[in-house]
Amino acid sequence: MSVSLPVTPIPTTQRVRHQEVARSTANYPPNIWGDRFLTYAPDDTVTQECKEQKIEELKEEVRKELKASAHKSPELLKLIDSIQLLGLTYHFEREIEQALKDMYGTYSPVDDNEDLTNASLRFRLLRQEGYRVPSDVFSKFKDKEGNFKESLIGGLPGMLALYEATHLMVHGEDILEEALAFTTAHLQSVATDPNNPLSKQVIRTLKLSIHNGVTRVGARHHISIYQEDGSHHESLLKLAKLDFNLLQSLHRKELSEITRWWKGLDFATKLPFARDRLVEIYFWALGVCFEPQYSLSLRFLTKVTIMLTMADDIYDAYGTIEELTLLTEAIERWDASSIDQLPDYMKCFYRALLDLYEEMEQEMAKEGKLYRVHYAKELMKKQIQSYFVEAKWLNQGYIPTFDEYMSNGVVSGCCSLLSATSFVGMGDIVTKESFQWVLSRPKMIGASQIICRLMDDMASHEFGQKRVHVASSVECYMKQYGVSKQEAYDELNKQVVKAWKDINQECLKPTPVLMPIITRVLNIARMMNIFYKDEDELTHVGKQMKDLIASILIDPVPM
Repeated sequence: MSVSLPVTPIPTTQRVRHQEVARSTANYPPNIWGDRFLTYAPDDTVTQECKEQKIEELKEEVRKELKASAHKSPELLKLIDSIQLLGLTYHFEREIEQALKDMYGTYSPVDDNEDLTNASLRFRLLRQEGYRVPSDVFSKFKDKEGNFKESLIGGLPGMLALYEATHLMVHGEDILEEALAFTTAHLQSVATDPNNPLSKQVIRTLKLSIHNGVTRVGARHHISIYQEDGSHHESLLKLAKLDFNLLQSLHRKELSEITRWWKGLDFATKLPFARDRLVEIYFWALGVCFEPQYSLSLRFLTKVTIMLTMADDIYDAYGTIEELTLLTEAIERWDASSIDQLPDYMKCFYRALLDLYEEMEQEMAKEGKLYRVHYAKELMKKQIQSYFVEAKWLNQGYIPTFDEYMSNGVVSGCCSLLSATSFVGMGDIVTKESFQWVLSRPKMIGASQIICRLMDDMASHEFGQKRVHVASSVECYMKQYGVSKQEAYDELNKQVVKAWKDINQECLKPTPVLMPIITRVLNIARMMNIFYKDEDELTHVGKQMKDLIASILIDPVPM
């Protein structure tokens, strides 16, 4: 199998002396963490075992609560929602799956006794599980004129629940479009009211919905919210706190090991022009696969992504077209003997790239799953070729049409490569068909690619304009359609919204691959909301991102 694009052969005798070349650099801000995560002090064995035993005891208590709520629909809905928001779904997957299956089996959209809060929560939980719940369940909350009833405005829990439910919409669901406009307008009035005690919660909700958010970030926030809820389950709250802190310790240990690998490469010295963002990238990878059973995937995904960042900066901000031609050809051949033709600064990158995939091959050989690394490697080649296309456009001063840009940009946005990379260490649920599904570019992958490319471009557009930089989707759209920057942003944001509807549609049953596989792709799209919602937080790590990372990787939840 090959997914490679043709690369013009370059004579191996050609050499480029990089010290003689005038270069354009991006002047990226430095790493803000220093050696903060280099060392890790674990709990002693006895303490660790006590915590793990306590978690098992609390899990059993929560299972009993789930059983006790089985025939009490409002209580069960709230309990399942709390488990999910607290980041504990991976402990109760079978129980939640069965409960929602039973709920859907007895589901009736015509229930005049169900209030807006419960109707919205039921809709969201079932849609999240992939059930095709009809959106006209919300018709009963409209008046004779076809508008949502004004009486709903006074009930903030119902308005918030309906707002959250609308983010599961697919194409053609006009009633959910209307509900989104209705709830957004009234929630914004609450958000701007300094005297409303719930204004901060509403502001957070409007900024990022539950469905578009990521588990660990949401869990950290919701633990404090749940603690203030007078009707909370004490065993569930204790479990959430203990589990969060135990996972934080596990992630600190993993990050320490990856940091030692990263320091050993010494790219900060050898490639000083590139972004040193290991901690941010590990945090990003946590958003894709934080669960302990996917720790191998997390390690591979982090290492591949930091190597991609190096490659991106070599192609985008430092390498000459002659050097990049040599590197592209060397990666296409994927042969250690190709290293001799590269300039010195590229040699360390090329060697590290080959070593990383050899590490992956060694791990997968133990499980008889070498084929996975083959797919991942071929997608890496394709990724590098997309960077090279953009480098040639920049070298030629060429601004492609928007469609031409996007045909390459959906690849350079990394979604396919990162999805496949996350599959490599996921265990037996992944098959060859999982990788072939990615390569076939189904609507799920295509939509995620669009989200990754467009959100990245819009967030980094202003910084890109301050230096010599390849035209992004923003410039390409402005030029092709003769519109202003703001008009281009408006249109690209519409395309992101459409892509989310595609994703929601593809998550409905029956799915072409197992849901844990689809969830990795979904999480990659979700992480764009964390890093690229308003600005490029990977390149320019501000206080908000620093505090967010600290809350997940440094500061434990008070017990």
